[in-house]
Formats: sequence, C-alpha cells, structure tokens
Amino acid sequence: MPAELIKGAEVAKLIREELKTEVDELRDKHGITPALVTILVGENPASLSYVTAKNKTAHELGFHSTQDNQPEDISEADLLELVDKYNNDPQIHGILVQLPLPKGIDETKILYAINPDKDVDGFHPVNVGKLMIGTAVFLPCTPAGIQELLIRSGTETSGAEVCVVGRSNIVGKPITNMLLQKAPGANATVTLVHTRTKDVPAHTRAADILIVAAGVPKYVKGDWIKPGAVVIDVGVNRIGKSEKTGKAILAGDVDFDEAMEVASKITPVPGGVGPMTITMLMKNTVKAAKLGAGLL
Repeated sequence: MPAELIKGAEVAKLIREELKTEVDELRDKHGITPALVTILVGENPASLSYVTAKNKTAHELGFHSTQDNQPEDISEADLLELVDKYNNDPQIHGILVQLPLPKGIDETKILYAINPDKDVDGFHPVNVGKLMIGTAVFLPCTPAGIQELLIRSGTETSGAEVCVVGRSNIVGKPITNMLLQKAPGANATVTLVHTRTKDVPAHTRAADILIVAAGVPKYVKGDWIKPGAVVIDVGVNRIGKSEKTGKAILAGDVDFDEAMEVASKITPVPGGVGPMTITMLMKNTVKAAKLGAGLL
C-alpha cells in the first residue's frame, strides 16, 4: 500500500489561519501589530523570490512588513549599522537578513549582530543555546516546520528511533536537538549521520522516523528505509527542465517512487517541508511581538 502523503501546504495553511486569529487578537486587545523587516542585499533572483514570498505572507496575516533593499556593494560596517538601527526600533519585532550575502561581508558577524529577541530565524548563538537546553522562544524555521508536520500528521515521536541525515546548522543539528528534548513532539532517540558515517543505510534502516537533509538528489533509496517508517524529505534539488512547460523539475533527497512503496507516511517534493518554513517564520514574528510587549 503506497505511503500516505504529509502535505505541508495544507498544514501550513492551517497554521496561518491560527496565526491570523492570534494577530487579530493582538491588535484588538493589546494594540500590537507584529512587524517584520527583511534586509535584502543585492539582486540575487532566488533571494528576491524568497523575500517577496515572506513579505506577501506577512501582509496576508496582517503584519507590518518592510523589505529593505540594499545595494550589492554595501559595506559590512554600513550593514551592521542598519541592523543596529532596527535592533533599536521598538516598532520592529523581527529582523531577517536574507542569505547569502555578497563576498566581503562576514555573514556570521551580521547574524550575531541581530538582537536575539528579534532573531526570528533562530540562528543567533543565544537562541541556539536556548534550543540546546530546551528554553528556546525562537526555533529555526525549517526544523520547527518538520516538528509541526510530525505532530499534526499524528506521528508518535516519544520513544521513537529517529535518524537525521545531514549535520547542517540550519536543519540537521537543530532538529536533532529539538527531538531529544523532554517536550511534546519530541522525547525521541536520535541518531545523526553525515558524510563521514561509515554505513549510512545501517542507521536509516533502524529508524521509525527518517529525516533527510543531505543536499543530494534521490540519495536515500527505498531499501534504506524501514518498512512502515515516516519519511521527512527536506531536500529540494533541480534535476532538469520540463520540455513541455520549461519549468524546473524538482527532486528531494529521497527516491520518492521507491520510498512510497516502503514508508507509511512521506512528505512530497515540492509541497512538503518547503511551505512550512515561511509559515514558521511568521509564527516566530508573532512570538517576537508578544515578547516585546511582555506577553510571553
């Protein structure tokens, strides 16, 4: 029997509806409207597309949302000064600097300059440390989306064997730490594998829940998956272009067709984890507004 699809687009829509209610209540009861600023340096087409989508979603939810476009040749000092300006603006609750930044600008220095209470991406070391000890207000958006998909698909994490493929700071490491916590949607036993792991399939085949963020198209094969496992595919890889439409053909990090015959549930690509990321950014911005008003 083919696996059940975990449709991230549907879950994201449900969460956005919940957030809209929360935003309306914040405005009506407390006079607070969540405000997000996205800083875009240069004209990278992918970055522009991401930022546009973020602002569109923010406006739909009733946020104040500002896109601050800066030239490719902005100096690191000027960018730091801009971040500091928004750090000190009480009307701004969330700050997002779109990556990648141009050569010559230290991304780490810029991200570390953001006030941790306005770090809606969840990348500041203060927030990473809080995640580690289980007191985080802001969770990194993609891992937070993964956890929501597990919870809302009825996937039991408590006591489950989880295998995470990939050790990035954006997905692999944070989702590992999140699922280890004594918390709802967690309490799992987590194994993290990576490029230096000797026998990756030996670990993936033992997993009740398999989370793949390897950055390699169709890396995980069907026979790497435990029968009945839940598979979360984080990868989005362009593997060609459609002759009919001219649009990019996308594939995940899991061989979807093979996995469909083995797994009990699986996220599609596209339409799985992807739609959750922006939605969780919005959730963090609402939290930041509450935090700034002393409501959290």
